[in-house]
Amino acid sequence: MAYSGLSLEGKVALVTGSARGIGEALAVGLAEAGADVAVSDMASRLELARDTQAKVEAQGARSATYELDVLDIGGIQPVIERIVSDFGKLDILVNNAGIRIPKPALEVTEADWDATVDTNLKGLFFCAQAAVRPMIEQGWGRIINIGSQFSAVGSADRAPYIASKHGVAGLTRSLAAEWAQYAVTVNAIGPGPTETPGVLAAYNRTPEELQAEYEGRFPLGRRMQPEELVGAAVYLASPSAGATTGHLLLVDGGWTAL
Repeated sequence: MAYSGLSLEGKVALVTGSARGIGEALAVGLAEAGADVAVSDMASRLELARDTQAKVEAQGARSATYELDVLDIGGIQPVIERIVSDFGKLDILVNNAGIRIPKPALEVTEADWDATVDTNLKGLFFCAQAAVRPMIEQGWGRIINIGSQFSAVGSADRAPYIASKHGVAGLTRSLAAEWAQYAVTVNAIGPGPTETPGVLAAYNRTPEELQAEYEGRFPLGRRMQPEELVGAAVYLASPSAGATTGHLLLVDGGWTAL
């Protein structure tokens, strides 16, 4: 008999930035665990998002695709309201949308800083604020923020990204403390180096070059795959995680163990 404490049957989830990469893997993984999943991404990625929707539906789950740009703060609440109207409720939010612009700190522009922090931190906060309202009304909710191993440590050439991801860890703790009274948990996952289209584009290197760079730098000895984050998300979204809140769950291949 399967352990029911990790079942997401009857739950409705929204995954931001779920057209590809980690967001796509988490959307499909939540559906495998039993949840219906609202897929969302920017207008330029809606066709890819619909591909994710098809993969979710192949798991037997209900799904729909929504245009959601987390930089459009005024547009977030109406999308949440549409999802609640279409699915009848919203139980789980995965705040996955994010960007990175790797540069030495001396070369970072104001535009680089604003784009990174506004996407990774400001947009994440306002998605959580909008999503928690229906969760409070129903007396149950799960918010999962996607941070990074760089939510816990530093590194060169990533100043805006690391500032934003440390912010995600702190914001997660703050919201967890504030919303626990409503039976809404707020946690974060800190992925280690993960092979995604966004990472490959940001660093302009082949998968082989990236693997060679990281081989000697962390115990796993290879870049992670997005699917390796699904178990953490399913746990944090599940009934079993009712007493887990304000936590940064590092799934980083041992990066921060060194």
